[in-house]
Amino acid sequence: MLEARANDGHDAVDDYRPRTTPGVYVPTAITAASTWSKVKPFALTTASQFRPDPPISLSSKEWATDYNEIKDYGGKTSAKRSPQQTETARFWLMVGPPAYHPFVRQLVIAKQMSVGESARLMALSAVGLNDALIAVFDAKYHYNFWRPITAIRNGDNDGNDVTEREATWQPIDNTPMHPEYPCAHCILSGTIAGVIKTALGTEDIPEIAITSTAAPGVTHRFTNMTAFADEVGNARIWSGFHYRFSTRVGTDMGLKIGEYVVKNVMQPGPAAGAKQ
Repeated sequence: MLEARANDGHDAVDDYRPRTTPGVYVPTAITAASTWSKVKPFALTTASQFRPDPPISLSSKEWATDYNEIKDYGGKTSAKRSPQQTETARFWLMVGPPAYHPFVRQLVIAKQMSVGESARLMALSAVGLNDALIAVFDAKYHYNFWRPITAIRNGDNDGNDVTEREATWQPIDNTPMHPEYPCAHCILSGTIAGVIKTALGTEDIPEIAITSTAAPGVTHRFTNMTAFADEVGNARIWSGFHYRFSTRVGTDMGLKIGEYVVKNVMQPGPAAGAKQ
């Protein structure tokens, strides 16, 4: 594996070009993962294999609906977001391997899988998560769509009469430093859901209890993979990071990638003693 990944492009030079006009200031923080779409996937044929259609039109009714939803429910001081929604938003501020690998580890234990079966499921999940990141950053930097904090503070110039500007709006936490569309957390949770549903043949699972590095003392429990992915999608709206259309697209991408990975790599070998 180390030999196969030695020249996979993970160390590509960051050449992201900020979009601006001559002389106009833009924030100068380094963007995250702008080179990730250049990494060689494990299972996908290309980074753009599952690239979605463009984001919705800013003049559409759907844009106004999703804009106003996140403006109302995703703000740091939102009066509409319930305590439970706030807890869920903060729970899924957890990112990276701690957000998903422990979930799969608990599942293989709960299902009492053999060493071979558990190794395969965890490897498929790891491959799926890796390729999902490649795919989502390919789409993010291809479309370069604005984050809610940018859109809401510029709601008076998006060409839509139903989106009102809120000059001081902020999300629950610092917005991740990469473009908005589609939702990365959603593609990752969707990929895990897709891997598990395809590998096990069902979306229902034994109860899995997980904790979060971002919400000490809080435990969330799941018995269904659709419910799992839906919670992550809602969390990114309530945290003020992603519009609802972006969460739907991200989850759908993840489900497709998870299914593709299970069906195309690490296929089970013939049973012991079977004719070859």
